[in-house]
Amino acid sequence: MNPGITFGAMAGYTKVRKSPLEETGMKTITINDRCVTPSKVVCIGLNYVAHIEELGNETPDHMVVFNKPNSAISDILRSQIAGEILHYESELAFAIEGGKLAAVGFGLDLTKRDLQTRLKAKGLPWERAKAFDGAALFSEFVALPKEVNALSLQLTVDGELRQSGGVRLMVYEPDTILRELQEFTTLEDGDIIMTGTPEGVGEIKTGERFEGLVLAGSKRLVTASWVAQ
Repeated sequence: MNPGITFGAMAGYTKVRKSPLEETGMKTITINDRCVTPSKVVCIGLNYVAHIEELGNETPDHMVVFNKPNSAISDILRSQIAGEILHYESELAFAIEGGKLAAVGFGLDLTKRDLQTRLKAKGLPWERAKAFDGAALFSEFVALPKEVNALSLQLTVDGELRQSGGVRLMVYEPDTILRELQEFTTLEDGDIIMTGTPEGVGEIKTGERFEGLVLAGSKRLVTASWVAQ
């Protein structure tokens, strides 16, 4: 087990599982205690107004979509890669099954912010800043509650609340995101949708402890924690 991550769902426990696919390099996630291999992670950018404002961006006319490959999934939280500082973005993440949103988890979208800024200034794609190995971390995924609109997340770093947000603050809610994505791309069982980050993004520093929480109303659904390396 990697010492840098712990999972908990409802009653709370620590678990990391491996499947035979991991031995060939394919990354897996845990959905309701089952190992699943996503073909891709589909990400929605600029989906909270306050986050758009904190980055000084304009509100886009259409939903912003980009992908992370399976190889981006990791259970190690890094503060930098090759000397380039990484930033955290906490997100509600949904796993797909049968073409529907089937499970929810907590996700961290890691970003090479300086590189992303340079790419955006030139009108270039973000993949070099968003889709690198180790750019996506996830808690366990648990069954989706009936009231999706009641879902929210919290991120604390060394016990300090850094990010808080939820479906009711999103520009595009999960059902709308799913419908628009399915207009142009196939979502396989196990694929993940990351729904954007609320305000409060920032730099990751070595040794910091990140704790993510997904709630349905006031009920804790799933937690995860990582120590930045």
